Amino acid sequence: MACPGCAAVEAGQAMPPPWRNPQVVTSATSGLLLATGFFGGKLGLTSLPETGLYLLAVVIGGWYFAREAIETLFRERQIGIELLMGVAAIVAGLMGQWAEAAMLVFLYSISEAAEGYTEERARHAIRALMDLAPRTALVVRDGKETRIPVEQLQVGDHFIVYPGEAVATDGEIIDGRSSLNQAPVTGESVPIEKTVGDTVFSATLNGEGALTVRVTKTSTDNTLARIIQLVEEAQAGKGRSQRFIERFGHRYSPVVLGVGILLALVPALMGLDWQEWLMRATVFLVAAAPCALVISIPITLVAAIGTAGRKGILIKGGVHLENLAKVQVIALDKTGTLTLGRPRVTEIVSLNGHRESDVLATAAALEARSQHPLARAVLDHAAEQGIESVPAEDFQSLTGAGAGGMIKGKQYFIGSPALFAEKQVALTDAEARIADLQASGNTVVVIGTGQEALGLIAIADPLRPQAAEAVAGLKRAGIHKVIMLTGDNPRTAQVIAAQAGIDEVFAELKPADKTHKVKELCKQYGHVAMVGDGVNDAPALAAAYVGIAMGAAGTDVALETADVALMADDLSRLPYLIRFSRRNWSVIRQNLALSVMVIGTLVIGAVAGMFSLPVAVLAHEVSEFVVIAGGLRMLRA
Repeated sequence: MACPGCAAVEAGQAMPPPWRNPQVVTSATSGLLLATGFFGGKLGLTSLPETGLYLLAVVIGGWYFAREAIETLFRERQIGIELLMGVAAIVAGLMGQWAEAAMLVFLYSISEAAEGYTEERARHAIRALMDLAPRTALVVRDGKETRIPVEQLQVGDHFIVYPGEAVATDGEIIDGRSSLNQAPVTGESVPIEKTVGDTVFSATLNGEGALTVRVTKTSTDNTLARIIQLVEEAQAGKGRSQRFIERFGHRYSPVVLGVGILLALVPALMGLDWQEWLMRATVFLVAAAPCALVISIPITLVAAIGTAGRKGILIKGGVHLENLAKVQVIALDKTGTLTLGRPRVTEIVSLNGHRESDVLATAAALEARSQHPLARAVLDHAAEQGIESVPAEDFQSLTGAGAGGMIKGKQYFIGSPALFAEKQVALTDAEARIADLQASGNTVVVIGTGQEALGLIAIADPLRPQAAEAVAGLKRAGIHKVIMLTGDNPRTAQVIAAQAGIDEVFAELKPADKTHKVKELCKQYGHVAMVGDGVNDAPALAAAYVGIAMGAAGTDVALETADVALMADDLSRLPYLIRFSRRNWSVIRQNLALSVMVIGTLVIGAVAGMFSLPVAVLAHEVSEFVVIAGGLRMLRA
């Protein structure tokens, strides 16, 4: 249903008040004419002007939905709810019951206006985030500070953010240190400390320090703009239940009209009171119209997706929100999801007479060109120890196993103990030490040649502080099993799993193995969600029933790949997300049950002649308002 006066509202513009909405105005005018005719009749107004007021109320109040009924009939060749209500109003008027016809038109038009306006307000709530971004930025060009509209910022520009100001667009801090409130983007309530090299997002609020920021994304392509775009696309998308209801409505309405015609004709042909049965048929058309049924799902989904968006959770369509409510098993990536994703070297063990410094220098040379998180830990530790190394030549990444390269003309390797076992390098003297390090939660990498091992480096990636509580929260929310998928060795994986309360672990998985394992879990359990970082885990996220990317703020790959993106790097959002999706599905079921119950009761009463037209109209429209109010409960976080 269209909402005239709402569709033109863009991001950053205020939502117009109801009295400036044409559909609300015409409906209110219809109600005023109805009230004038009714009280005028009580006060002695003659029948002709009284009927004229009712007729005018019908024409004005029915203008929008009658036009929509005609367009649906002739353009789409479908019989819609609007046509049912229009026919009922016309028949009631032709039978001399213009007051009842005017009441039907007024109540239906005001419920349609309320539905459209309310749905647009739910959509506008997320677009209002744009108001949080500043309109101008203090840019530094040619050594001069100039305040310009944010739309004129270009990638590479430098702009200044003073304490208490909002960040104009996404960028990288090149000077300064401060805390930033990232709630508009990530939903995090606690300010985050930022310094040189860190990323900042549009509309985040600067704290106590001045910052100089280099623009990395323009105002039309920054994280806030992407959030708004993705949420609006999601709200326009439809869930499975919504599509089913719409298909049902397309078939149901013609059947209702056909049954109404039969109710009017068959008894008359049988010699019964044709006026009585014509009125029953008219009441039946109103009673059987599935207005509340049809709006019960979209109004709820729109409200829910908008609310999640404001909380830093992007749900990319109603179908994914519905699917989340069915998830019983969740698979979690380990590195960067359950753990902090910032591994640190905890111990270096030299072997075969080599020095620890030589082991670390060789490892740093091999890892210099690697993108793996463990490589970053080795390089950081080498820098802390003051060890400088030249990157290895002829570098080769051995996916899921390690890396190799030439150092001073000699071939070296770094990787898991399994890599050296494949190369038949003896680790007999180190096996006990490797087992002890792994048992204490370390990942162990071996450095050596094709003939001997130089040493071991133990690396640990600490468990997130909220990981154990998040896993427990998932189980309280109704998740039956939480599984961990990792490329790490089984012993380290088991230690991390025990600390987090994980039910089952699959270790030593290469990226392709994770995707295969997710597909296996989906076959075994049906509804499985995969949680990862949205970059390395993209294939596994795509293979899951629902793919959830965590810490997706500013990450284009995560936003595009996942079905759901948690903008904050916070595991505690997972239990909230599961509870939220199940609450949404519960509200939808309640609305559907109420709609079916009201329609069933009214239809039986209409055919039996128990309900008059005003009673049917009032009950029908009250149920629609109740459904709208029920759906809007999802606006509460």
